[in-house]
Amino acid sequence: MKGIRIAALRRLGWRARVGALALVAVGALASGRPAAEKAPLGAVSDHVVVISIDGLRPDAINKYELKTLRQLARSGSYSWEAQTIFPSKTLPSHTSMLTGVPPAVHGILWNDDQVGDKGLVQVPTIFELAKREGFTTAAFFSKSKFHHLQKPGSLDYTQAPEGMDKWLATRTVADVKSYLGRARPNLLFVHIGETDYAGHSIGWMSFAYKWAARRADVAVAHVLRSADAAFGSGNYTVIVTADHGGHGRNHGSDDPRDMTIPWIVWGRGVVTGQYLGTGIRTMDTAATVLWLLGVEAPATFAGVPVTGAFTAAVAQAS
Repeated sequence: MKGIRIAALRRLGWRARVGALALVAVGALASGRPAAEKAPLGAVSDHVVVISIDGLRPDAINKYELKTLRQLARSGSYSWEAQTIFPSKTLPSHTSMLTGVPPAVHGILWNDDQVGDKGLVQVPTIFELAKREGFTTAAFFSKSKFHHLQKPGSLDYTQAPEGMDKWLATRTVADVKSYLGRARPNLLFVHIGETDYAGHSIGWMSFAYKWAARRADVAVAHVLRSADAAFGSGNYTVIVTADHGGHGRNHGSDDPRDMTIPWIVWGRGVVTGQYLGTGIRTMDTAATVLWLLGVEAPATFAGVPVTGAFTAAVAQAS
């Protein structure tokens, strides 16, 4: 019954529609997975994982031989020329990544935790939009500034930073592994902050940055191993990207080293080994996530789904 599409159901009478949807729910229960965790008919993927490696420059992936990310790129679709927003800073960029709109619309131009004074982001996040459609959501943040995105009721599980150990990729991995051992969210966001910390402390493309990038790469491998165990290998879609790059010991400018980010998608329905070139923006991550889950994006969205990364059959059927 999973292949029945919304358009087909609309052509049926209401009794037939109810019966068909009931069979879908029964099938979900029979598979041992709660019906609430199933994606709606017409969605590309039941489970979407977004991993953001804070401050990861795309040229670091090949320069430092980041094995996991290189393998994901070879097995999926990717671009080393995606662009973040200006200012190329963590909080404004992640807000655009998770809301699909530029800073001029979401209004978050600062880059520290000011939730006590300025409150939460006012535009809908992808977590909110997914929750409205009955999906389960979870997010692991490694910086307290992400409190601006932790809207009540939008996340079934979320974790606030507690000290410097949250910068460590190993701590993030342990937390994600523990969570996926007991839950199977439809939308999972994981933030790895160690690379940004190394860039600010010693410098982008320094020996410390290389070390942090390799640790982040290993962390991604562990997250995906946990996702395989939770969802089944190949039964989810993952997007790996960054919020910004950097040069020297800072970022935030319109310098290409700050603005250019990696964008990799791998998993169900993704074209293998395809280079996506230029044109991808960080806001497109939000739009792609909603498209994968079958959730309609608001008319205000500036991001567009990167459907070119998926096979023609998948793109046309969604």
